[in-house]
Amino acid sequence: MPGHGSKPLKKIMMTNPKQLTFPWEKTFKSSFDGFFCDNKNTDLVNNLRLIEGDDIFIYGPSNIGKTYLLQALASFYSDLNKSSLYIPLSDIKNYDTNIIDGTHEADLVCVDSVDEIAGIMDWEVALFNLINNASLTNCRLVFSASINVGTPNFSLPDLDSRIRKLDSYEMFSVQDSNLNRALMHIAHSRSINLGEREANYLLSYTKRNLSDLVGIIERLDSLSMELKRKITIPLIKDSL
Repeated sequence: MPGHGSKPLKKIMMTNPKQLTFPWEKTFKSSFDGFFCDNKNTDLVNNLRLIEGDDIFIYGPSNIGKTYLLQALASFYSDLNKSSLYIPLSDIKNYDTNIIDGTHEADLVCVDSVDEIAGIMDWEVALFNLINNASLTNCRLVFSASINVGTPNFSLPDLDSRIRKLDSYEMFSVQDSNLNRALMHIAHSRSINLGEREANYLLSYTKRNLSDLVGIIERLDSLSMELKRKITIPLIKDSL
């Protein structure tokens, strides 16, 4: 799909100082307020919120909220009238690399799942060029991966070297003892009426994976509005 989206993206960058988005990106606006921050992730979140902060590499297991956190950071910059862009490499690695041409002109670029393009030379070169160009425009770069900074098997030595020099932070999953609080916090931030009993039921009878749980409460919210019923344990039972 050569060049799909690259020209419109450049036009948006020149005219819109706020958040820059790809056409396939979710419409839900992520925010720091909607992110449940376990104590182990406090330093990471505090450093992300520094507008003049350094480039950062975030790593941690899948489905713990890295994507949400990167999107929240992009929204945070947008709210401050700064240009920001979220790039989901897992979604676009089959596109022509020119789709990210010019993105270094933004104030912030969040690159999600950088390990997905390891071994794909065209994308490795494009990412290396992004890092070089961003250093000239003072564009802040934040990367995420499911593996540690030293682990991605990049074929391009220069890219591997640049990535390894970034400040790296491990992101931790929410502890089991905090899952109920996390679920209630996320539901409240999205104006989803989820009671404590219902949250406990979900934790007892579904996967204790926060990403999956968030998907479940979103589906329950849609179902409750469709049926005009509150989110109750009987409704949860009917939907699982």
